Amino acid sequence: MGTEGICTCAIQRHARTFFFLAAALVLSQPLRAQHLMPQLPSPEEVGDNPISFMRPHYLIHAQAGSSLTAPPSSAFSPLQIRHAYGFDQILNQGAGQVIGIVDAYDEPSIQSDLAVFNKQFGLPPCTASNGCFREISEKSRPKTNANWALEIALDVEWAHAIAPQATILLVETSSNSLSDLLAGVDLAVRNGASVVSMSWMAGEFSGEKKQDNHFAANGVTFLAASGDSGTGTAYPAASPDVIGVGGTTLTLNAQGNYANEVAWSGSGGGLSVYEHEPLYQAQFGIPDDSRGTRGIPDVSYNADPSTGVAMYDSVGINGASGWFQVGGTSAGTPQWAALFAIANSMRAAQRKTNLSSTNAAIYSIAKAASGADFRPVTQGTNGACGTICDALVGYDYVTGLGTPQAAALIPALVAH
Repeated sequence: MGTEGICTCAIQRHARTFFFLAAALVLSQPLRAQHLMPQLPSPEEVGDNPISFMRPHYLIHAQAGSSLTAPPSSAFSPLQIRHAYGFDQILNQGAGQVIGIVDAYDEPSIQSDLAVFNKQFGLPPCTASNGCFREISEKSRPKTNANWALEIALDVEWAHAIAPQATILLVETSSNSLSDLLAGVDLAVRNGASVVSMSWMAGEFSGEKKQDNHFAANGVTFLAASGDSGTGTAYPAASPDVIGVGGTTLTLNAQGNYANEVAWSGSGGGLSVYEHEPLYQAQFGIPDDSRGTRGIPDVSYNADPSTGVAMYDSVGINGASGWFQVGGTSAGTPQWAALFAIANSMRAAQRKTNLSSTNAAIYSIAKAASGADFRPVTQGTNGACGTICDALVGYDYVTGLGTPQAAALIPALVAH
C-alpha cells in the first residue's frame, strides 16, 4: 500500500475513533450534563481529502436541547479564572496589542453576543466603534455555521476576558479547509496581530512541514489547541513554531482560590509523527524523546467541560442557544494568547520588541524556574500508553510545561 493509502486509512480510523468517543461521551453522561463535541465535516464537505479540513475543539457541558438565559452555576466566570491563574495581580490588560482570532465561517451576532458577555461579567465594552473589535475576511462574508459560531464566540469572549484592553481581530475564513484557515493566519499577521489563536486542528499529515512557514513571522506568537480526544498528535499544534495548548481539570477551594489541577483525560498530546524535535525541547530534556520528534503540547490550561467556562452564543447549536458551559483545549488557547498579548504590551512600555520564537522563551524560563512561572501538573492521564500518556514532574505529553502562574510568568516574558 502506498503512502496515500496509508494516510487515508489513518484518517478513516481517526474519524471512526472520534465518532465512537463522541457517542460514548454523550451516552455516559446524565442528560443534564452531556459533553457534546462538534460534528466532523460531512462527506460532502470533506470530499476526497479529509486531512485538509479542520474542526473546532470545544466541548459543551449543558443540558441538551435547552436554552439558558443565565450562565450555568457550575461554569467558571472571568473573575474566577483570572484569580485562579493570577491575572488579577497584573495591572496591564494588553493595551496596544492585537490578538488575532482565526476561525472558519461566520458568527453574525458576535458583537451583540460579546456585549451580553461583557455586561454579565462587568467587562469593558469591546466594539468596532470603540476600536476594540475588528472583523475581517479575505473574501466575501462567509456563510454561518453553528459549530464554528460557538467556537468564534468562545474565542473572542475569553480572549477579551483575559486581556480586555487588547484589540480583538477576528478573521473569518470562507471554509474550514486548512488552506483557507492558513490564509486567515497570514491575513491576521498582515493586519497587525502580535498573537494569533487557532482553536482548530486535524490529524498530522505527511506534508505538514511545508505549511510551517505560515508560523515563522517575526514578532508574532502562534498558538493552537492540542485536541480533545486524548493521546494523539494534531496539526497545527505539532508545528515547532506554534505553542500547543493542552488541557487540565481545575479545582478551586471554598474561598475561590486555586486548589489543584490534574491532567484532563481529553487533552491531546504525544510525539509528533513528522516534525523534528526542536532545539528548545532537546535542551530542556523532554522525556522519552529518543525518536527525535517534537513533543506536544507545550503548555496547558483548564479544559475539562465539567469545570468549563461560561460563554454566550445566540446562534445556538443542538437546539440550544444563549449561555453555555464550555471546555476543550480551544477554551485555553485564546486565553494563553491573551497572556502573551499582556506580556507584549508590557514589553512595549519598556521599548522592547514583541516576543518572537516564543516557544524557545517559555522553555528557557521553565528550565530556569519552572515552579515559579508554571504550575507543573503531575497527576492524571490522557490514555493507557504509559509514560507518554501520564502527567509527570517537569514536562509531559499531556500538559506540557504546565499551567501559567501569570503574576510571575508575564514579568519573566517581559524580562526575557
